[in-house]
Amino acid sequence: MSALYIHIPFCKQACFYCDFHFSTNTSLKSELVVAICQEIHFQKDYLKEKHLNSIYFGGGTPSLLSPKELEQIFEAIARHYTWNQDTEITLEANPDDLNITNIQNFKQLGVNRLSIGIQSFNENHLQFLHRVHNSQEAENCVYIAQNQGISNISIDLIYAIPADNHQIWEKDLVKAIELGVSHISAYSLTIEPKTVFGSRSQKGLMPPIDDGFAAEQFQILMDTLQSHHFEHYEISNFAKNGEYSRHNSNYWKDGEYLGIGPSAHSYNHISRQYNISNNSKYIESIGNQIIPCDIETLSWQDRLNDYLLTGLRTQWGCTWERIYQIDTQQIFKNSQQNTFEKYVSQGLLENNLYGFKLTTKGKFFADQIASDLFLV
Repeated sequence: MSALYIHIPFCKQACFYCDFHFSTNTSLKSELVVAICQEIHFQKDYLKEKHLNSIYFGGGTPSLLSPKELEQIFEAIARHYTWNQDTEITLEANPDDLNITNIQNFKQLGVNRLSIGIQSFNENHLQFLHRVHNSQEAENCVYIAQNQGISNISIDLIYAIPADNHQIWEKDLVKAIELGVSHISAYSLTIEPKTVFGSRSQKGLMPPIDDGFAAEQFQILMDTLQSHHFEHYEISNFAKNGEYSRHNSNYWKDGEYLGIGPSAHSYNHISRQYNISNNSKYIESIGNQIIPCDIETLSWQDRLNDYLLTGLRTQWGCTWERIYQIDTQQIFKNSQQNTFEKYVSQGLLENNLYGFKLTTKGKFFADQIASDLFLV
């Protein structure tokens, strides 16, 4: 499978929790679109498979692109790749950008899946996070998209937002279910250093996230969505009727992908490539026909650790077949046997002839378990 990611690094305003690369100054937007189109050409040989299974516009806020800018990028992609009606084409969007006209334009250009950054339906929580939209827009945008014929909709929610109890989180989940979306991504609030919340935390103006409170809300998330027939197919992702994110599933299943734009990452099983996280320097470098990136050549241990980290997050887990393809000497099985058996005996890992995966209890410790299993 081949996947293409386009990073659009612009937002109307900075959310207090976000540490992704973006700018609120959109004066370079047109120039950056031209540079993205040029990079697509420069990177045309990165992916072996020229038929795309997914195209993903992330950011930032890709819904800030004009129809003409989005069309420019699609035309650049079409010069080197093919796709069909079955290809998943996702555009991340904020609720305040989703009106009838914009959605019709997105759909006409080929977008067939929306990933909407709602985060909460509660007005106070939206203000706390410094989101642009309000609670009514959060709800209305989904109905507008559905009425315009886009049924494949994912919404993002954030839990562990400080509160006296779980009522707001429970109401957010009820509202999400009532909207009839097929996919929900839910992430625990984290305090990242280079954010407003990070700055407040360093100054003692914001307490750390309560891990116990976060764990309780994660349990509520799992119980509520699974009781309404959502499949918990990745730690932070839930899908109904098999509507998995094909793009992200490709990451988790060790597939190749090409990332275009400032801060975008690429992976081809041999190396990882990291584009510079600076818009003006990115544009200047591309203008000089140089891809501004760092390249990390991966050892087999790196590849195995990556596979453990991503694979364990999914309901499919890790297969022994794939592990032995990477680790031909079976060093992992021999050196990590005690750690592996410890987590199995604790009921955190489930083992069978084909592979292993996290139990429900193990999902609370996913990153720690993967880290302990890494080869160093």
